[in-house]
Amino acid sequence: MQTLAEIKSMLAAHGLSPRKQFGQNFLIDHNLIRKLVDAAAVGAGETVLEIGPGTGTMTEELLDRGCRVIAAEIDRGLAAMLRERFADRPNFTLVEGDCLDGKRSLNPALLEAIGPGPFALVSNLPYGAGTPVMTILLAKVPRCRGLFVTIQREVADRLGAGAGSKDYGPISVLAACVAEVELVGVLPPACFWPRPDVTSAMVAVRRKAAACCEDPEALHAFCSMLFEKRRKQLGAVLGRSRPFPPGIAPEARAESLGLAELRALHEWSKSGNVNPASDVSGAG
Repeated sequence: MQTLAEIKSMLAAHGLSPRKQFGQNFLIDHNLIRKLVDAAAVGAGETVLEIGPGTGTMTEELLDRGCRVIAAEIDRGLAAMLRERFADRPNFTLVEGDCLDGKRSLNPALLEAIGPGPFALVSNLPYGAGTPVMTILLAKVPRCRGLFVTIQREVADRLGAGAGSKDYGPISVLAACVAEVELVGVLPPACFWPRPDVTSAMVAVRRKAAACCEDPEALHAFCSMLFEKRRKQLGAVLGRSRPFPPGIAPEARAESLGLAELRALHEWSKSGNVNPASDVSGAG
């Protein structure tokens, strides 16, 4: 793996430097990189999506383990450097450009490169892309078997939050519906270069064999609508013209409801006049 000195030297040789606009904080702790890849349990022949590969330190580890790596890099300079570095690795595919296609889906070229089979996301995610990418994969791409990522600690807290917590929100509900969330470790700024202003976390989000509902995307959209007004009573948000599901009071607030209750409320809403927004934009 590359040392920090090698990363700096490689960037300098190509006239490049980390760009804040793309959230480029390179993970430089080799033990943590191995720990994340170990958590993903990926090996020879498996397809891995890596978003924001940077200089390719984690990419190299994945390739050395025999993975087929599909990488998305928005920075033109880094993309050119990655093509040069991995030119002799046939199991490396680079998609240059934004990993997202607007707010609701991944870049079609990226999905085409991944192909129809199962894959895992293994990435040091750029901060700006973290929540929308994870939301889209969890809600809309069931063949993504797991997300093994470094993200902002506050996003990690939201992923694993339960009802009543200040961190509880739509992505908490979505994650609980389709996956099991494990906090693999907390990463101080010193693990990155340049050092970010926030603490990061490493999480493993492993998809369940079966989701708790037929349409996780619709459940997430419904919860996004509710949590936009999280401090309002449900009756004020959804109306009081007909009885609420058993065990759910109109005076309750969305933030107090667990997964089973939110599922019941969502099913109830579909038989009435409630029309929640259908935007899966990464609202956390």
